[in-house]
Amino acid sequence: MLPTLNLVAITAYLAASLSGVSAQTFQRLGTCPTLGCVLPPDQQDFLPGQQFDIRFEVHAPKNGSEAFNGGVPDETFTATIAKDGKNPKSIASYFKLSEPTIEKWTFSWYEDLFAQDAKTPSVVNVASKAYRRVALYDPGTYVVTLKYYSGKTTTATWVVRPLATRKKAKNVIFFIGDGMTTNMITAARLLAHKTVNGKYQSLLQLDKFPVLGHQMTHSIDSFITDSANSASALYSGHKSTVNAMGVYVDSSPDAFDDPKVETIVELVTRIWGSAWGAVTTAFIADATPIALTAHTRSRSQYGPLIDQALNGVRNYSWTNPGGPDVYFGGGAEQFIPGSGSYQGKDFYAEFAKKGYKVSLNKTSLLATSNKEKTLGIFCRSNLPVWIERNIFPANLAKLTNDPSGAQAAATDLPGLKDMTLKAIDILHNRGGRQGFFLMSEAASIDKQMHTLDYDRALGDLLELDDTVQATIQKLKQLGILDDTLIVVSADHGHGFDVFGNADTKYLGEAQDDRKKRNAIGVYQNSGISQYTVEQPGVSYGTGANFPVNWDPRYVIAAGLGANPDHREYYGIDKSGPRTPATAGGGSSEDYYVNPKDNPAGFVVNGTLPTNQAQGVHSLTDVPVFAMGPCQETFGGTYSNIDIFYKMAECLGLGQPTNKTGGHF
Repeated sequence: MLPTLNLVAITAYLAASLSGVSAQTFQRLGTCPTLGCVLPPDQQDFLPGQQFDIRFEVHAPKNGSEAFNGGVPDETFTATIAKDGKNPKSIASYFKLSEPTIEKWTFSWYEDLFAQDAKTPSVVNVASKAYRRVALYDPGTYVVTLKYYSGKTTTATWVVRPLATRKKAKNVIFFIGDGMTTNMITAARLLAHKTVNGKYQSLLQLDKFPVLGHQMTHSIDSFITDSANSASALYSGHKSTVNAMGVYVDSSPDAFDDPKVETIVELVTRIWGSAWGAVTTAFIADATPIALTAHTRSRSQYGPLIDQALNGVRNYSWTNPGGPDVYFGGGAEQFIPGSGSYQGKDFYAEFAKKGYKVSLNKTSLLATSNKEKTLGIFCRSNLPVWIERNIFPANLAKLTNDPSGAQAAATDLPGLKDMTLKAIDILHNRGGRQGFFLMSEAASIDKQMHTLDYDRALGDLLELDDTVQATIQKLKQLGILDDTLIVVSADHGHGFDVFGNADTKYLGEAQDDRKKRNAIGVYQNSGISQYTVEQPGVSYGTGANFPVNWDPRYVIAAGLGANPDHREYYGIDKSGPRTPATAGGGSSEDYYVNPKDNPAGFVVNGTLPTNQAQGVHSLTDVPVFAMGPCQETFGGTYSNIDIFYKMAECLGLGQPTNKTGGHF
C-alpha cells in the first residue's frame, strides 16, 4: 500500500522503483534497489558465530526520477528479525543491544550518462541506524524486515550455514594467482614444459593437484569484480562492491563506518589463537593482502589500512587479530615517515614497537629468526617481476625503489618462493599446536596482464607454480604436509588467450600493418613451442620449471578480449615492462597507442572506453586447486564466497557460542 501522497509523488515513486531495479551503469546504492536498505542485503550467508554489523537506511531523493516525500526521510522506521518462521523480534531486543541513535546525511549520484554529462546529480537525504558487532549462532534461515514510509517494507533473507566445530586441518595455505585463469595456466605450461609429438614431458605442479574446481567471481552488485571485493568474498564469505573490503557498502560520507564483517584471520585468531601471515609480490597495502584485515569501502586508503592491520579497527569494538606474525611484500611508501604513511608516522618503528623484526632485503630476511614476528618490506611499490629479477636484472638498476627511502635501486630482492618458505618456517614455529593461516599472492600475473605484458605475467605465474612445488616439499620436511590444506586459486580473471604464433623476424621487417599481420600463424602454421629449445650461447639458469629461451623467433600470439589502443609485436621487451597506451591530445583521460611501445609491431584498435589505459578484468570463472584435509570439498563449480566457507569449515570456525582459545 502506498503512503498518502499526491498523484505526482506517487508517479515519481513508481518511476523511481523501476529505475532502481533496471539501472545497469549507475546505481543509487548497489545493494538497495528500493528506498529502504537492509545491509547485509538479501541472500547473504553467514558462518555460525561470525561477527558482523547491520545497517538500515531509508532514502528520500530530493530530485530526479526517484524524487519522493519532499526529500524528507522517514526517521520512525522499524526493523525486525525472525528465525525459521518464528515470531519476529526487534533487532535491538534480539541481539540484546541498546537502540542506536538515528544518523542522518546527504549523498548524490548520477542516474545515467546523460545526467553525468550534464552535471545534474540526484540528491538523496538519508536516515539510518547501525547495530554493531552482532553474531548469529544457530544454523537456519532468518528474515529481516525493514518497515518505513507508513507501510513500505524491504526484506532480506539470511542463511546461517551448519556448525563446523571440529578442526580438520591444522594449517591452511591459500595461494592466490591474482588474475590467473585456466587459459593463462595453459599458456604457462606451453612456455615452460617441453612437448614431443603433442605429449608433455613434464607438467606444472598445479596439474598434479588431486582436486580441481571452479569459482564464479561476480561482485555483489556488478558481474565484473576487482581485487578488493573479490578478496573480501574469499576471506569473509560475503560479497562486496568494487573497491570495498570487509564491509557492505553504505551511502554514508565516512569510508570506514560501513557495516563490517569478520574475516578468516580475525576468526582463526579469536577462536583458535593461530598464527597468520601474508606474502605478496605487490605492495603490502594492495587489495589482496590488506583485505585480510581491512574494513573499508575505499581500497586506496593505504596508510590507514596498514594501521588497521597492525592495531585493529580504531574507535570500534572489533576483535583485533593482534597483527600478522608474518608480513612480506613491497610498499615501503606506507612505512617511510611522511611518504604516504598513516599520520606521517614511521611504520617500521610502529611495527618494531609491537615486537616485530624488520627486514628490508633478502639477505636480512633469510637470516631472521624463525621464532619472532617479522615484517619484510623490500622495495617501494610492487616488487619487480620475476623476469626482471631473473632474466633482465640490469633493468633493476634503473629504479629508485629502495625501501629505506634512499634514492637508489632495491637489488637484494626476495622472490615469492623465498618469502613463502620463510613465512612457513616462522608460522610453523609461532603457531605451534594452534597451527597457522598463510595467504601467498603472485600479484603481478594481474598487473602485467593489465598492461598486456603477457611474458611477464606468465613468468610470475610460473614463479607461483614453482613456489607451490617448493612449499609441498617444505611441508614434507617439516612433517606437516598431512595436516595442511593447500588451496590455489585466483580472485578474478582476464580475457586472455593464445590463438597462434608470431614470427617476430618477419613482423619486424614487414613495412606496413597489414603485411605485419601475416606474421601470425594459426592452426597448422602455429607450429610448436620454441620456448623449451636451447639457444646457443644463452643460459638463464632459472631451473627446470621455467623456459630455457624467453626470446625465440617464433613466439606465442596472444591477446585480451578487452584492451586499449596499442601496438602489438608479441616478442618480449628486454628493456622492461610495457606501457601500451599513453594520454594524448592534451587530456589525461584520452589514451592512444604509446609511440615508444613495440615500434616494430602493428596497431590494434582498442575495445574499451578511451579513458582506459589498460586491459580490464573479465567475467570468466577461475580455477581452484586443492590438496590436503578437506580437499574433496573443493571440486565442482561454486561461488567465490564458498572458498571461505570451505576453509572455515576445515578450520572448525563455525562455533555455536562466542568461543575464544583452544588448539588443534
